[in-house]
Amino acid sequence: MKPAELLELDLVLRDHVPVIKRFTGGGTVIVDSGTVFVTFICNKDAVPGLQPYPRPIMSWSSLVYNEVFQGTRNFNLRENDYVFGNLKFGGNAQSITKNRWVHHTSFLWDFEEKNMSYLKHPAKAPDYRQARSHLEFICRMKDYIPRSIFIDKTIRALSSHFTVSPTTLEEAPTDPHFEPSTKLLTTQDLETAASSSSP
Repeated sequence: MKPAELLELDLVLRDHVPVIKRFTGGGTVIVDSGTVFVTFICNKDAVPGLQPYPRPIMSWSSLVYNEVFQGTRNFNLRENDYVFGNLKFGGNAQSITKNRWVHHTSFLWDFEEKNMSYLKHPAKAPDYRQARSHLEFICRMKDYIPRSIFIDKTIRALSSHFTVSPTTLEEAPTDPHFEPSTKLLTTQDLETAASSSSP
């Protein structure tokens, strides 16, 4: 997708909002201090019996979160989103290669309503959205579960599938040959996208 199809570029440029194109694709996400990320980076055989394709991975992840949100009202996987009732609070993206897969979720723990004005209504939207605006379509996760309980229950749910041990970012293994494919778009990239989309 092109930035002009996803973003209100005049507002993004005016307010100097950084725009990152992530390697997994997926929908457009507003990221700030109220966003909680959970990412599974797995070898293809890490989950016994799981076929490394989008739909099975999505279904497996929803089983993990069913444990996390047990007792929380109306949690469900709708199309590719995590919802409470018909309100989205988690969006997902994936990358699948021959030997590994990544499934990551951006959870809307909290958000600034004004930041949603940077997003255009997507041309391709889930059916259950029913043409609702962003603010009619999403909810704050903090209204349903405390953050510390969410983190504890996520670790507990993952412990039934994996050996889980805490680590710091500094302790995480790194690959000196790693070349990131996620890209920070420059002001020039955004201005070019804006001018090429003008009538």
